[in-house]
Amino acid sequence: MADRYFQSEFRNAVDAKRRLSIPVKFREVLREGFGDETVVVTRGVDSLCVYPASEWAKICERFHAAPANPDKERVNRFKIAPAVECAFDAQGRIQLPRPLADHAGLEKEVVIVGASEKFEIWSLERHLEQTRETQEFLRENPGVLTSYGF
Repeated sequence: MADRYFQSEFRNAVDAKRRLSIPVKFREVLREGFGDETVVVTRGVDSLCVYPASEWAKICERFHAAPANPDKERVNRFKIAPAVECAFDAQGRIQLPRPLADHAGLEKEVVIVGASEKFEIWSLERHLEQTRETQEFLRENPGVLTSYGF
């Protein structure tokens, strides 16, 4: 069976029309591992989260089945409402909607990061900052890595 996990990091650039080339490796995982040709892009806390369309459908089903509460409404406004389905052009690019690109601070240089059954799109600056913060945390808490077998 094909790989069903996105992993690796790739640096890339967003063009003036907010088009971003998605790595071939990720497009192969999408197609062969998930059977999808499109992705759904939505907000992450400091980045954008990109899901195979089939995985997004499962997330939405679970979300809508959950009981209503104020947190659910917040999550709906933050994650579900701004989500956009994106198709690839002939060059393997997706076009990022301006509100989502602005949310993640995507102007030029980006890092595309595999994150299991989704991938993330970070501005280079935010990714470097997040990596430094994580590195500091792991230095102070080395047991976290060993608890996961690293």
